[in-house]
Amino acid sequence: MFKKLATNQTKTMLLLMLVFSVVILLFSGLVYFSIVNFSHQRFYELLKIRATTIVQIEKSKDNLNIHDTALSTIKDEELPMERDYVLAVPQNGDLKGVSAEVRLPEHFFRNVIEDGEANYNDKELYYIGQSYKSKGKWYIAIASAKNHYLVYYLGYLKKTLITCMILALFFSMIFSFYLSKTLFRPILKITNKVKEISSENLHLRLEPQPGNTELNELVDTFNDMLNRIETSFETQNHLIGNVSHELRTPLTSIMGEADVALSIKRSEEHYQETLQIILNEAEKLDKKIKALLMIAQTGFDGKIQKMDKVRMDQLLWDVIETAQRINSQNNVYMDISMLPDNPKKLKVQGNEQLLHLAMANIINNGCKYSNFRQVRVSLGATDEHVYVIIKDSGIGIPDSEMAKIYDPFFRASNTKNYEGYGIGLPLARNIIRMHSGELIVNSKINVGTTVQIKFPVYVPPEN
Repeated sequence: MFKKLATNQTKTMLLLMLVFSVVILLFSGLVYFSIVNFSHQRFYELLKIRATTIVQIEKSKDNLNIHDTALSTIKDEELPMERDYVLAVPQNGDLKGVSAEVRLPEHFFRNVIEDGEANYNDKELYYIGQSYKSKGKWYIAIASAKNHYLVYYLGYLKKTLITCMILALFFSMIFSFYLSKTLFRPILKITNKVKEISSENLHLRLEPQPGNTELNELVDTFNDMLNRIETSFETQNHLIGNVSHELRTPLTSIMGEADVALSIKRSEEHYQETLQIILNEAEKLDKKIKALLMIAQTGFDGKIQKMDKVRMDQLLWDVIETAQRINSQNNVYMDISMLPDNPKKLKVQGNEQLLHLAMANIINNGCKYSNFRQVRVSLGATDEHVYVIIKDSGIGIPDSEMAKIYDPFFRASNTKNYEGYGIGLPLARNIIRMHSGELIVNSKINVGTTVQIKFPVYVPPEN
């Protein structure tokens, strides 16, 4: 894992350096070529002034004052290797001689004749030519010079840009290294923390990273997963311990009775009494095994169950009716004061038989542990959830034992005088979880217990 993170960190650093380098090179190239282009244009403007002045001088040779003024204007700013030419255009149009005379390409002269003006550069020397007509003949005036801007200033600019690029690349490397370490430091911390977590210390949790929303979402998700795993481990450990004890007790009784019955010859009545004890213990064992199977089947995978829309008010009325039919002492009151105006809000997505079993277990527990005093069942709904509240005024659950109420076969210390196996509440919670619901139990010793259940409202599938 460390190697993989180190590789990703190196890749990120190299990628950042590459991006910075490309940006620096692009901007440096843009600056360089912009200045080169400006240098070309500026130097051609200077040469054009000289070429225009040469044309004016040639057209005004008869006026000496104008000639002298123009000539002095040209010489005010001497250009390196400056040369001026005035060439007559051959009447036959053959420009080879003219081209050979000044060693310039023939197409340059043709462009001057056709367009009236043209420019050309040969490495460091720049030329600009203009055509004009004097005394019925066509002439070409050419001004040329060496571009000292390109030779000196751009050379210095090139050295400066290269130095700046080297420094920028060096600092970009340092910045990329620092940024990549900063980006991966929280991931490395999380990785180290995850390596510390095992089945022996599932209580450890990842710490949120300040200012990193995306990574904190991952941390919260991982911590939620750890909560579920820790709960599953604890439940499994309690289940194994409770199951071994609960199954061993009837088995020990069965084997003991059988061993005593076989040890010596006894009367027929004694054998019948022994067989009755064995049958009773076997029935207890059978009920506990069936309860275990039911808990396993109603774990966290609801895909194997058939789901349909269920009206919770109708389901609760049926549960209450069944409870009172089984035991006439059961006293259950249905509170309908919180029912919504729209009955569609009372529908949930679920398996009717399993929901019936879960509600029956909770309501029957309320009746049993309240010594058949009234159990109040309230039903309400919002736009998003259906709520069921089952409240009794029974013996309650000690505060110190509340954390164990969902352990299979666990029974509170004050329930010794009541028949039961400690299966009802864990089974009900599994069923409610299967239906994406939530079960909350609040209890106070000798005051009573309140069970709050919340289900999502049924949403019809989109066509």
